[in-house]
Amino acid sequence: MQVGSIFFDKAVLNVELPKADEEVIPGVPWGAIEAFPTPAYWAYQVYARRLAGNRINYKLGATLKEEIGACLLGGHGIPSNIGLAAFHQLKERGAFNDRPPSEETLLKWLKEPIEVDGRLVRYRFAKQKSRYLAAALQKLSVEHPPLSTGKALRDWLLDIPGIGYKTASWIARNWLDADDVAILDIHILRAGLLGKFFKSELTVERHYLQLEEQFIRFSKALGVKASELDALMWLEMMSSPATVHSIMGMGHKSSKSGSRRRSNKSKADTNQLALIT
Repeated sequence: MQVGSIFFDKAVLNVELPKADEEVIPGVPWGAIEAFPTPAYWAYQVYARRLAGNRINYKLGATLKEEIGACLLGGHGIPSNIGLAAFHQLKERGAFNDRPPSEETLLKWLKEPIEVDGRLVRYRFAKQKSRYLAAALQKLSVEHPPLSTGKALRDWLLDIPGIGYKTASWIARNWLDADDVAILDIHILRAGLLGKFFKSELTVERHYLQLEEQFIRFSKALGVKASELDALMWLEMMSSPATVHSIMGMGHKSSKSGSRRRSNKSKADTNQLALIT
């Protein structure tokens, strides 16, 4: 048994996990608690956040319409602060009220300059995203989405133009706290390859559901919620590019937004989870 301690002002709580050489799933050892990014490390981090009352808040909208809008406006190629600012600007214009606006109206709003960190910026892919969002809002106005499970909601969302497995899973996880889906992007894929719970020959583009099944099986073996594990992995992997690249032997180049060292990972904006992919 290995033990990790969580320190509070007047108390210390211990988290006990299996020995490092025991297997969490066949062929995958737990590893050491302190060794990023072993299975034991991930399990300990999830439990530590729970016990400290510091669980990651990943919901972005107050309604399902808003959640879909926020996720559609974020994602690949769109910095998190710009995606979130575009969402709030559309919300202020009434985009998520009872009567859905037209595609033309959404395009007009998305083409308006957005204030981000004290400067005005233009939203990328305004034409494309206005078409996707208009279709989503129209579908919501005439249909009742199934909310019984994450997979049921995801399958319903997949009929909307511009929404694939990752975005649909992101919405379902956020809105329902669903543990039967996973948001698989490059950060989660790398965590799975380093932790050896993903098979190296599988890709997100071609084998999303197989990788998702492996991720959920892994989270159950750790004894943690898939939604919590997904959010934590994304946050830590995204916030630690130099460390991740070093472990993977990839070398590291600073991005335009600047790299973050692991010591700064606690400063990441956890209210914008998965807006950067």
